[in-house]
Amino acid sequence: MHHSRLCALLIDCYTDDVDRAASFWADALGRPVDLDHPGSRDNYRMLATPPGEPIVQVQRVGHGSRVHLDIETDDIPAEVRRLEALGAAVVDRLERWIVMQAPTGQRFCVVRVQRPDFPANANRWE
Repeated sequence: MHHSRLCALLIDCYTDDVDRAASFWADALGRPVDLDHPGSRDNYRMLATPPGEPIVQVQRVGHGSRVHLDIETDDIPAEVRRLEALGAAVVDRLERWIVMQAPTGQRFCVVRVQRPDFPANANRWE
């Protein structure tokens, strides 16, 4: 048995200035940039997250701009197996997360638990 839920929306920005990109998205979404958050480092900027809502993170990338989502889970291998059974495929296995592709073409990540209220509102899988 494991749990999983929508964790975060990542705004991938093909840019040299991640701070400018984060500022735009902060203003657009009404969430200030949180530079004190441990997730705001290097190529990443966190936007403030109201309690119970998904994380929004802006990241500088070397490919085209897009938005992708993260699914957080307390058992990454079990969640990957569950998603593979639904038709998703593993694209890349990184140290702390797995990049997958849905059968409809979208890429997403399966990540370890990120938000402190987990497993609130999470699905329970047998």
